[in-house]
Amino acid sequence: MNTDPSIAGWPERRHPVESARRASLQARIIIADVTPVVDGGAYPAKRIAGDIVSVEADIFTDGHQSLAAELLFRADIERTWQRVPMRFLVNDRWVGEFPIPGIGHYSFLIEAWIDIFAGYARDLKKRRDAGADTALDIAEGRALIEAARHRSKGETRTNLDTLLKEFDARAQSGRTELLLASESARLMHEADDRPFRVQSAVYPVEADRKAARFASWYELFPRSQTDHPSRHGTFAGVIARLPAIRDMGFDVLYLPPIHPVGLTNRKGRNNALRASVGDPGSVYAIGSQDGGHDAIEPLLGTLDDFRALIQAAHTHGMELALDYAVQCSPDHPWLKEHPGWFDWRADGSIKYAENPPKTYEDIVNVDFYKPDAIPDLWLALRDIVLFWAGEGVRIFRVDNPHTKPFPFWQWMIAAVRAKNPDIIFLSEAFTRPKVMYHLAKIGFAQSYTYFTWRDTKHDLTAYMQELTSPPVSDFFRPHFFVNTPDINPFFLQATGRPGFLIRAALAATLSGLWGMYSGFELCEAEALTGREEYLNSEKYEIKPRDWTAPDNIIREITQLNALRKAYPALQTHMGLTFYNAFNDHVLYYGKHVPGDTSRILVMVSLDAHGVRETAFEIPLWEWSLPDHEALEVEDLLSSARFIWRGKIQHERLFPDAPYRIWRVAPMSSL
Repeated sequence: MNTDPSIAGWPERRHPVESARRASLQARIIIADVTPVVDGGAYPAKRIAGDIVSVEADIFTDGHQSLAAELLFRADIERTWQRVPMRFLVNDRWVGEFPIPGIGHYSFLIEAWIDIFAGYARDLKKRRDAGADTALDIAEGRALIEAARHRSKGETRTNLDTLLKEFDARAQSGRTELLLASESARLMHEADDRPFRVQSAVYPVEADRKAARFASWYELFPRSQTDHPSRHGTFAGVIARLPAIRDMGFDVLYLPPIHPVGLTNRKGRNNALRASVGDPGSVYAIGSQDGGHDAIEPLLGTLDDFRALIQAAHTHGMELALDYAVQCSPDHPWLKEHPGWFDWRADGSIKYAENPPKTYEDIVNVDFYKPDAIPDLWLALRDIVLFWAGEGVRIFRVDNPHTKPFPFWQWMIAAVRAKNPDIIFLSEAFTRPKVMYHLAKIGFAQSYTYFTWRDTKHDLTAYMQELTSPPVSDFFRPHFFVNTPDINPFFLQATGRPGFLIRAALAATLSGLWGMYSGFELCEAEALTGREEYLNSEKYEIKPRDWTAPDNIIREITQLNALRKAYPALQTHMGLTFYNAFNDHVLYYGKHVPGDTSRILVMVSLDAHGVRETAFEIPLWEWSLPDHEALEVEDLLSSARFIWRGKIQHERLFPDAPYRIWRVAPMSSL
């Protein structure tokens, strides 16, 4: 409800003159429903350096006036706004575009005004076409040019003088044509005093590097890079594993915490409350006498060994992502150095982490709002990230950020990115949707998702439509992990090798970001009964693997990653369209990037146990082709080429080959 006294209506009985005057100053032009905008501009819309940002808005005014609008934009480090004209689309909707050449922060706004000369020319043309233009109509046009000349300077004024001389030298019919000429419109636009001009609010956009939208992640435990469970793996073992990970097509190697593991209340195998001799404990119980979050578990190696790993990863075309877990073992140095950062019970004992009824005796949490914690704890947690950034880490996967304060993340991420704008933060928050979305708004560049639990046609379709539609698509970048050390999905437990192929194909083709935890390629799924957890979980033990084990899916993963790198349509979750496959167990969709005449079509059986046959529609309408026309097809899995004729086609999908990926285009276009 508008409570401005000049608008609301109640004061005019006492001050009618003043209220009328104030009302006359209100904007006549409305700029509404601007996109991309997140929460009214409270948070930036997310884009990637090199993108073209398309800005749309409803722009309208009273009566039949013609409008003009411009899009103003600049990088936040710039002082001067650049301008581009906006174009009318339909139904009072306008659009304009601006480029974002590099990472950083940008701003845009919209300016609109009543274009009097454009409205005049529109009406004059109608009169001319109806044979009803008069000398008076033409004289009014000359008066508009004369007024523009008086308020102009320099070259514009000189050009308007020339226009007036040419006008006066012509007969009436020639004057009409001159008034309607495109050059006359251009000159009058230059001289326009923009009556009733109005500007929108200023809206932010944040641009990240490409890896924030497109990357393939591989997670492993460094301590398991060994040939025997009694021998703790090292960074050297990880380096030896890099060629195989590279050859599968992964470009981000993600490591769970690499810090010293505490001894107090160390967990045993399968999360046993007591560890046996030789049990390595949980890597999330961070801190011991060897140091805390800025130290390395001595059994893994030294800081120099870590630097060698960073360099080796870069040599293989990969970068390293580190886990950032804000939690401590009871042995963490901070408990002695900063006891005021923690919660203590009435009997003087430390309060362990818990998620009732679960208690994590090997972990304690900091309290962000203890008097001693502000600002020292906040600064210390920021400095941990800056320390590892100084060692060359540019991606951080943040453990359970939804259990820590929103203000901390917004401040910390902004502080880190002010020094290192190329750093990417991934939010591991399997929590309520609004919480996940808010974390994305306040700075996380990528987010874990519910994909892990979406395995039906209806659920996958609905979830993808949510993720690819505004406003979510303007701030939330979904990262599709097919499994994690914490999550052994029920779908994988019950479906064997075909199920792993299905989930890999879905993740790799639906999202620009996907990841897997090591063992997925070996189809590991042995579970604790009735739970989405691994039996003999690697979280609590060293787990060597035989990477040549039979029935692995390394070849298929390698092929999927190769296709992702080859085709830009597979490098984002956007550009997605679901098409008709007439079988409820078959998901069928297309991916497309603007400017490409071809489309990538993907068909995946969601049934890991049986053969699924389906009729399906090829999207001839995407090229305005009639139903009887044909498309050229390249099977991207087999390299076969053929032709589909007619709108309805048929396909059979088998458990050992549950998906198809095609590139299609009109005849003679591939």
